[in-house]
Amino acid sequence: MGAQLRVYKRRIRAITATKKITKAMEMIAASRIVKAQRKVAASMPYATELTRAVTAVATGSNTKHALTTEVEAPTRAAVLLITSDRGLAGGYSSNAIKQADRLTERLRAEGKEVDSYIVGRKGVAYYGFRERKVTESWTGFTDSPAYADAKRVAAPLIEAIQTETADGGVDELHIVFTEFVSMMTQNAVDGRMLPLSLDQAAEESGAKGEILPLFEFEPSAEDVLDALLPRYVESRIYNALLQSAASEHAARRRAMKSATDNAGELIKSLSRLANAARQAEITQEISEIVGGASAMADATAGSDK
Repeated sequence: MGAQLRVYKRRIRAITATKKITKAMEMIAASRIVKAQRKVAASMPYATELTRAVTAVATGSNTKHALTTEVEAPTRAAVLLITSDRGLAGGYSSNAIKQADRLTERLRAEGKEVDSYIVGRKGVAYYGFRERKVTESWTGFTDSPAYADAKRVAAPLIEAIQTETADGGVDELHIVFTEFVSMMTQNAVDGRMLPLSLDQAAEESGAKGEILPLFEFEPSAEDVLDALLPRYVESRIYNALLQSAASEHAARRRAMKSATDNAGELIKSLSRLANAARQAEITQEISEIVGGASAMADATAGSDK
């Protein structure tokens, strides 16, 4: 019985130590969510005005630009998937990966080849384990992405869509990330970044239904698009990275809170079992003492006769 009690106590100590770790991770994730939300809010005005500018250039000129012109029969698409570098975040990365798989199947059903670009060690490991080809990958910054990281990710994607398909380029650029809705809700979503849909751009910038002013472009509308659209892609990727970071921290906070609560319930259950084992041990010792005293009394009574 004493051995069983020691087992319970050892398990309680181990789970208590784990509970302290999960509680600390929950508090860290909660503090990082606030910072990530502030960064998302700070990035929105720039992205919105940039999208309005791109929409104005595209609608205010007859320029046929590679980044705004639909290909008649697209045959190749690039998919950028954003996952996390670390685990312990529930289904955060797996949900994004599943969304990317659904998008890839849809694109292939349309007769398009898919080039995969991955952000985050979890996505890279998933594709590597299944021996799927990854065109390019980036890791090490998903917790707190900077604009420089977005530029680094955007550079090969912009180059790919500006290159002819026959030379290894792509006709479309899609992105899969986790949208931060609230502390409790994060949704894996996908969207097409390029070629730019003017209706989508107008909706994103809040200019849908507005009559945009006419502009004169210097040196030319095409040169303006050459300058603006790469910035547009970078801002979209940066916003997606920030929303994914906020979603990751929220998912990790929720997962660690669940782990902490479960550890508390398990400690209570083990404490009850330990108390029952200790009570049984005490009862057994009392029974042995009473039995020994009765035996001694009987022996003494027999000797007196």
